[in-house]
Amino acid sequence: MFRLALFLSVIGAIVGVGIWALSQNSILAGTGEVRLVPLGTYETRSFNQSGSEGVAYDAVRQRVFVVNAEANSLDILDITQPVTPRKVAEVSLDDYGSGVNAVAVNGETVAVVVEGSSKQALGQVVFFDLDGNELSSLFVGSLPDHVAFTPDGRFVLVANEGEPNDAYTLDPEGSITVINMQAGAAEVSINDVRTVRFSGLAIADLPPDLRIAKPDAAPANDLEPEYIAVAPGGTTAYVTLQENNAVAILDIPSATLKRIVPLGFKSFQIDPIDASDKDGKINIRTWPVFGMYQPDAIAAFEDEGTLYFAIANEGDSRDYEAFSEEARVGELTLDPAAFPEAEDLQLDRNLGRLKVATTLGDVDNDGDYDALYAFGGRSFSIWDADSDEMVFDSASQFERFLAVLSPDTFNSTNESNKSFDDRSDDKGPEPEGIVIGVVNDKRYAFIGLERIGGVMVYDISNPREPELTTYFNRRNFDGEPESFTADDLGPEGLAFVPADQSPTGEALLIVGNEISGTTSIFAVRAGEE
Repeated sequence: MFRLALFLSVIGAIVGVGIWALSQNSILAGTGEVRLVPLGTYETRSFNQSGSEGVAYDAVRQRVFVVNAEANSLDILDITQPVTPRKVAEVSLDDYGSGVNAVAVNGETVAVVVEGSSKQALGQVVFFDLDGNELSSLFVGSLPDHVAFTPDGRFVLVANEGEPNDAYTLDPEGSITVINMQAGAAEVSINDVRTVRFSGLAIADLPPDLRIAKPDAAPANDLEPEYIAVAPGGTTAYVTLQENNAVAILDIPSATLKRIVPLGFKSFQIDPIDASDKDGKINIRTWPVFGMYQPDAIAAFEDEGTLYFAIANEGDSRDYEAFSEEARVGELTLDPAAFPEAEDLQLDRNLGRLKVATTLGDVDNDGDYDALYAFGGRSFSIWDADSDEMVFDSASQFERFLAVLSPDTFNSTNESNKSFDDRSDDKGPEPEGIVIGVVNDKRYAFIGLERIGGVMVYDISNPREPELTTYFNRRNFDGEPESFTADDLGPEGLAFVPADQSPTGEALLIVGNEISGTTSIFAVRAGEE
């Protein structure tokens, strides 16, 4: 025990934070300022069917609205008693499209986005009251994937991803729909809708380092809006363009694109990762590879007059029947000058299994690769939104902590409990969701890890020097996922509830888990027991 304690102390010193508790089905680490305490869970008894994805909280009636993609419905949960959440209504969305993707709540209005008969067809945004009664609906773009209100409820924004079909014969434009809600949700009409498009952009109009994921695609078709964060003032929106490794910045009142910010690349020669799922061990080390941040969720906040956005750097690729940019390093021809030890690097136990992009890295167009670019940053980052500068990245903290705190389940996937190291070759723990909330006058970022599960909590009161305070994973690695005894699997959507809006008078975190189909409620409490 002394050796373990000494080891944990040394690791904690290396990464700059302490390790303060361990338990069988949960892991807590960090400075200990706050902790996540499980209160209650609603179960759909649905495995790997997206029974719980996006979540949104209604402070008026203390309800949670849950996207249930399996049933193509909106589930309404009463959490006036958070230890026993109960479903009070289920709203079918079959009349509006084939797949519900996201939900948002503002005041007494609920907005839901539903894709059309196919991902290439136009989708809809549907407005409901808090009891699930329809108020109105409007057509938006292809594959509406996220929806957000401005804080004052004056505007609703929809990110229309516009994915291609598998044959790549139909690739709709990505866009952002901006809806003026001043007429009210029941009276809003097509006249209140404006669309931010990329169709007016030529390659010459774009930042020179913006990634076009399919090299021969027009920018309007290749740019795919994923997730929206609205700045506190309600006039600026930040929209992730995940596959493009960029963020679009919009002026909301005028519904215009201000600029696109390429996020650049991180070096895994500086930030070490585990790159192989076939070496039978944890092997976090530096590699001659770059990582694309490629964020999914994004959150915005203000600190001392400066706007920031925080991103969960999940990673994603173009991978369709007619076009795929994915390949493993072992399948590529590496430039001998850039990679003099290519034969050794391409072994499965080293870099051979790592998935990288074939659309980047052949600098001189001679058919071999002079550089390697992997999908995802395995981290979260904070950007100064005014200067377009990254002020913080968690680097390799996620994997290094998980290696120490959960060595037997390191880089597990979310569908199986016997999957040690399974995701090392493909985005690692895969941070996907992120929300920001204030607890006891301190600002925290909550980051969901889609694969191994759990939530990383960082104190971001100083946006340039965040501190890891807690990691908690409500996953039972001794259970059976398909028998619903493994608890939470695949955190997808997160919602923060401030203490003054909570039924318990304390801050809450609500997590929708895609694989287990569970919606869990946590109290966010001071670190001491």
